[in-house]
Amino acid sequence: MKLTPAHRLYGLGVILLAALAVCSRNFSRTGAPSFLWPLAIAAVAYLLAIRELLSTPQFPKRVIVYGLALAALWHVLFLRMAPGLDDDIHRYVWDGRVQRLGYNPYLLVPNDPALAGLHTSETRTLNNPYLPSPYPPGAQLFFRAVTAIHESTFALKAAFVVCDLAIVLVLLDVLRRTRQGEHWVLAFAWHPLLATDVAGSGHIDILGVLLLLVSAAALVRRWRAVAAVAFALAVAVKLLPIVLLPLYWKRVRVRDAALAAGVFGLLYVPFLDHGRIPFGSLGVYVQSFRFNDPVFAMLERVAAPRVVAGLAVLAGFLTAIRVRRRSAECSPDEFAWPMAASLFCAPVIYPWYLLWVLPFLRSVSRLPVTIWTLSVIPTYYVWHLRTLGRPWLVPDWITVLEYGSVAVAAAIISLRRISMGLSQQIIAAGSPNG
Repeated sequence: MKLTPAHRLYGLGVILLAALAVCSRNFSRTGAPSFLWPLAIAAVAYLLAIRELLSTPQFPKRVIVYGLALAALWHVLFLRMAPGLDDDIHRYVWDGRVQRLGYNPYLLVPNDPALAGLHTSETRTLNNPYLPSPYPPGAQLFFRAVTAIHESTFALKAAFVVCDLAIVLVLLDVLRRTRQGEHWVLAFAWHPLLATDVAGSGHIDILGVLLLLVSAAALVRRWRAVAAVAFALAVAVKLLPIVLLPLYWKRVRVRDAALAAGVFGLLYVPFLDHGRIPFGSLGVYVQSFRFNDPVFAMLERVAAPRVVAGLAVLAGFLTAIRVRRRSAECSPDEFAWPMAASLFCAPVIYPWYLLWVLPFLRSVSRLPVTIWTLSVIPTYYVWHLRTLGRPWLVPDWITVLEYGSVAVAAAIISLRRISMGLSQQIIAAGSPNG
């Protein structure tokens, strides 16, 4: 019996479920071989699924329903687990808790002995306790809202999974509006990072991704005020999407931009310190935090960290300007490359930072970015090395694997384009009118 694309997609979904089920059972050993090998199998199955999505114009709706049901299953498997070793979520609980107690998270240092009475069993284990919070005000207010309902890491993880579900719904609307196959929602829903970094460890990035996708969807509908405000809220969760500003040029009105700027400013009002806007440990983050940063490390040899960080932002801006010039009509697919360019030059590139690009990867031209979202997974090995007392450093072989995979994918796509271009020229030259 010949297997149809739908049958192959069914099979790949089952492989993903089995691999992620094994991975979830080893989630407490983040980065260990027992965690990485099933995750690697899931990544390969995902990549093969992308191949099916690219080669098949349309799938039956039952395939989409089946695929989303499978994604829900592995989300539940990870949701029931305690957060992994990449434990930012304990800081989220702390930030939400101290806000409700009347304190400013940008001013408090969690390991201050005077604050010992404010801690709970979950907040005592937060990372970098010698620093105040680095998260922007949109993230802070989200922490406060969720912990007001229930103060726990599980409540935050559940809230992030709800954001994940909302992204699926918005993405389906975008795909219908742009006349793309609805099966592309599986390119987002099936990505292994959603299992590990949203349902598993719980990272605030997924809230920003939701707001950014809402902004893109509003642009498609020409709801310009909504697009501008949602974009401001996404930046208020994490600063990365600021590099997308050029994509909004002449797509939103001046009054919409003013409204968005006003909303962004108002979010900081609850955190003002004697009329001054506090930024917590954001400066320390740029100055001192490093992870998986080969480009930044190279540039840092000749320039100060803040200058190099500025260059990372500039790389994203310039990419966005180029994309904007090439496209008069707004397409959400435009959002991937500028953020990827900025991240490529960033001082810290954790796997969950790649969540930002996931809803915007639906074409062969963005396949190198898709590859990157998978080749970044081996960097989790560093968390395992840390438990063994090894330095907080990505081994060279992982760096070569991660960025070499992206380079190979980009080279193959470029060669295919050159080959197709030459073929078209030969055909044109051989035609009667040539």
